[in-house]
Amino acid sequence: MLVNPTACRKFLSAVLPLLVVTLTFGSFRSASAADADYDTVVAKGVKFLSSNQADDGSYSSQVGIGPTAIATLALLEHGRSPNDPQVAKSLAYLEKAVHDDGGVYAANGRLKNYETCIALMCFNKANTDGKYDTIVKNAEKYVRGVQITDTDGVGEEDVNYGGSGYSGKTRPDLSNTAFLMDALVSSGADKEDEAIQKALVFVSRCQNLESEYNTTKFAGKVNDGGFYYTPAVSGDQGDRGTPDGGLRSYGSMGYAGLKSMIYAGVDKDDPRVKAVLKYIQKNFDVTANPGMGQAGVFYYYQTFAKSLDALGQPTITDASGVTHDWRKELLAELAKRQKEDGSWSNSNTQWLEGDANLATSFALLALADCQEKK
Repeated sequence: MLVNPTACRKFLSAVLPLLVVTLTFGSFRSASAADADYDTVVAKGVKFLSSNQADDGSYSSQVGIGPTAIATLALLEHGRSPNDPQVAKSLAYLEKAVHDDGGVYAANGRLKNYETCIALMCFNKANTDGKYDTIVKNAEKYVRGVQITDTDGVGEEDVNYGGSGYSGKTRPDLSNTAFLMDALVSSGADKEDEAIQKALVFVSRCQNLESEYNTTKFAGKVNDGGFYYTPAVSGDQGDRGTPDGGLRSYGSMGYAGLKSMIYAGVDKDDPRVKAVLKYIQKNFDVTANPGMGQAGVFYYYQTFAKSLDALGQPTITDASGVTHDWRKELLAELAKRQKEDGSWSNSNTQWLEGDANLATSFALLALADCQEKK
């Protein structure tokens, strides 16, 4: 077939600009789609929570007020206003759980400290116009009051000192002590705060690192720089223990320990921080809770993200020398795990993570810390 050169030139002069525009527009669309992945994942999760709220404003109230406080905090973290009808309904539900002692907890009172700490974070986030001033003031006083300190006749040499448990002056653990510190920081406490520094004493005793800060019988057994749940134990610890009587480190506690030390102003050159960062490098994982597998993996994600965000380090180089953009990798993993209805849930139902409201709230809180702070 003969081609007319003049006609060909006319055709190309007409079509090439269109091709350039199309290709350029296509590249912008691709970039926008990539940028929108975060927004899409978050929007689906927020939509699930919004549509799964009970008529009274609660979420999964059969297990207490904790899921409602966590879900409401997640919605607030992702831009919902305290005046948003659904958020306002949940806040009103939580207000009904305020007690005369300042605590915010379910009527049965099994998780008084845990629930009050989360509710305090939620009310602080919602308190944009001073509406909740009295609630947050009294709740802060309550959580400070349940911390085990010298005011209870417990000296610093006691393994319980500085810690906080699920309810009242019960056995302290690192998870609840970390929530206590989160709650106080949300109220404006800084590294010099007395309660923060007392909590650091307990936190340091939860680290698998023999040092002047941890002289408990567990300190030198594992010695990997990670953190365990609590040193306030006796007897066989089952799958949390080691054959020689030590306590196993696991991921969520490692990040809880790191975050707590950052709040308390422990320097990055401190041996405790160096040791836990080495543990994190060796055990970096967004597919599982190191040492625990899928147990508590959504709580792990929330603690992982909040700790690394507080650390201010955008990448983690693992023990093999591979550098990880932890925000990008966590986002990809959560996107992969998200269900069609926008929810997340854990097939491992330990610690209630089979509950989609709870798992979705933890996932959304983790995603909130996947946004770099401007």
